[in-house]
Amino acid sequence: MSYLKNKIINDPIYGFIHIPFDIIWDLIEHPYFQRLRRISQLGLSSLVYPGANHHRFHHAIGAMHLMNKAIETLISKGHTITQEEHESSLIAILLHDIGHGPFSHALENSIVHKLSHEQISMIFMNKLNEEFNGKLSTAITIFQKKYKKKFLYQLISSQLDVDRLDYLNRDSFYSGVNEGIINSERIIAMLNIKNNELVIDEKGLYSIEKFIIARKLMYWQVYLHKTVLSAEHTLMKVLKRAKYLAKHGYQIYTTPAFKVFLYESNKIDEVFFNQKKMLDKFALLDDYDILTCIKNWQYENDQVLSILSKTIINRKLFKIKSVQKNEMELELKKIQSQAYRRIGIKENDVDYLVFPISIQNETYNFIANEIKFLTKDNTLVNLSEMKKEFSINTQNSSIIKHYICYPHTCMQE
Repeated sequence: MSYLKNKIINDPIYGFIHIPFDIIWDLIEHPYFQRLRRISQLGLSSLVYPGANHHRFHHAIGAMHLMNKAIETLISKGHTITQEEHESSLIAILLHDIGHGPFSHALENSIVHKLSHEQISMIFMNKLNEEFNGKLSTAITIFQKKYKKKFLYQLISSQLDVDRLDYLNRDSFYSGVNEGIINSERIIAMLNIKNNELVIDEKGLYSIEKFIIARKLMYWQVYLHKTVLSAEHTLMKVLKRAKYLAKHGYQIYTTPAFKVFLYESNKIDEVFFNQKKMLDKFALLDDYDILTCIKNWQYENDQVLSILSKTIINRKLFKIKSVQKNEMELELKKIQSQAYRRIGIKENDVDYLVFPISIQNETYNFIANEIKFLTKDNTLVNLSEMKKEFSINTQNSSIIKHYICYPHTCMQE
């Protein structure tokens, strides 16, 4: 393979990453992609893990690097993948998260509630395809799960994809939580294809077990850490309150990039985004817009918005209490009553400051799109059929937890 522009990026996880195609570098240099430098990978996790300040830009390039390694591995095992398919697969994974808004998943349904980040990514890719004279067409087909070679899409999105392989190691590195570290090089070396599907050579069995366990631990220790949940749900409440005030005629501070999303949020849909002018406005929106607004909202006359904003800026995060599902309603009413009396807010506004959270962590889905292993006799076996070899509980891989968030001043110590 020739590296025409001979571009390399020094990455803390993989060392030097070579950019294998000119179009990849051109896409990286595009303003739409450069915006990902200003979109945090882990939302507000840095309030718990100070080192977790990395961005979507890092992750997208890392995932592209692993995709390149995966394609090269499959070619080395005798599978036919054309240069166009190789290039298009790298484009698809590079742009898979380009539709993320500020603070990534934390505000996914708060700024644009009618469209997922995947849908917005698709709109970005279509616009870029126009700019690049149709060179992204195959990448878009792969991304939409419409391409004839199913395994190419599975490398982008499945229960074992390069997206997960990158973010586990990357998020572990920046957060300092070592439990998420996996051997991505070993897993990629074990990739294979059978019946047009992505499979794992049988000898990679224990590497996959480690991968599944590492992902479970990262969810509980980082992504769903209860203090992170408190911070991110408070951030959602900030946006909810700001939109409520904007809708009811209050003039509150906003940056130019955020203004349309604050005051005209009910109009934002797929038609809205498909107008290039509107897409460009979204492309200007990043973490800094939201933080700038919240810094100013600390001093707004609205008491609720002010309290919520100070909670984020000063890291005076709400207390988060674990409760049983059958106790949730009674406990919630009790704490809301305390908040109403102690803080002195309106009764209708108390749910901004005292609110329930329910979260679910599924270690592995044993029903749909299972990871398949290729045995020595060339047959396929689902992971669930190899339960004797695993320490993973195949009967109960999904856990649900319930919490209540509230200001410390609500309850007596």
